[in-house]
Amino acid sequence: MQGKSSGPFRPIAGALALAFAAAASGALAQQPGDCPALPADAGLEWTRRGGEAFLICRAVDAAGREAFGLYLAERSPFEPRRNAREERGTVAGQDVRWYRGEDAADPDKLVRETLVTLEDGRVMHVWLHARDRDQLQRNQRLVEGLEFDEALLSRK
Repeated sequence: MQGKSSGPFRPIAGALALAFAAAASGALAQQPGDCPALPADAGLEWTRRGGEAFLICRAVDAAGREAFGLYLAERSPFEPRRNAREERGTVAGQDVRWYRGEDAADPDKLVRETLVTLEDGRVMHVWLHARDRDQLQRNQRLVEGLEFDEALLSRK
């Protein structure tokens, strides 16, 4: 059986492999309206999930631990509580108030959350996770220093 194809599915499998490789490489390139660029020395990379109505970006370290994330949509389930107010800051050019949050699975984890209302009426819920105050401040500086693409902050 030398010289014969191993069946009618071989060309289809090759085409599918090429299609998946192209899709994966396209997913890694930053697109307008995608997660904001992370500083090269941050030691983090984005994991991204999204659809027509929302975008979730999670900055994770090499061990897979989430440092911070953001969620853009029409609404957010996060509702700031006045008694949980903490630091002030700036995100996406807007003054914000950070609120103390919690992680039920890890009560020792430090959590901060804020909500940014975008010009088009959508909201961006931003959260930080840290093991100690130094890491919390570092993550806060990273988030506050992100440069958001205009396409991300406004409707296309």
